[in-house]
Amino acid sequence: MFFIMGITQGRKDFDYNQMMVCAHCGSYGRYRVYMTYMCLSLFFIPCLKWSRQYYVQSTCCNTVYSLAPEIGKQIAKGEKIEILPEHLTQVQAGYKSSAKRCVSCGYETQEEFEYCPKCGRRF
Repeated sequence: MFFIMGITQGRKDFDYNQMMVCAHCGSYGRYRVYMTYMCLSLFFIPCLKWSRQYYVQSTCCNTVYSLAPEIGKQIAKGEKIEILPEHLTQVQAGYKSSAKRCVSCGYETQEEFEYCPKCGRRF
């Protein structure tokens, strides 16, 4: 009899929206919250998860913060909670891109257009 099992690292993104002013770059953005974990799979079915860690990534400069576990668990349950600066610990510094990105279609350009060349909406 064969047992097909394995240990993998997984990531789960949460549907969480909070606008903020980034402490790293000073731009407006929002937080993206996700969880990483280790998982034991048996016959490709996840059976056991451990080592859960919660992270927050800013959309403006992609700075990554470690989130307090109790706040992460509340967000994972679907509770509407505000993330405060004392809940975050910076893990990886981000960078501010000089490219402009259209909020409507996602088109990126280095040019100084006032309107998006792809969809015509204002940047």
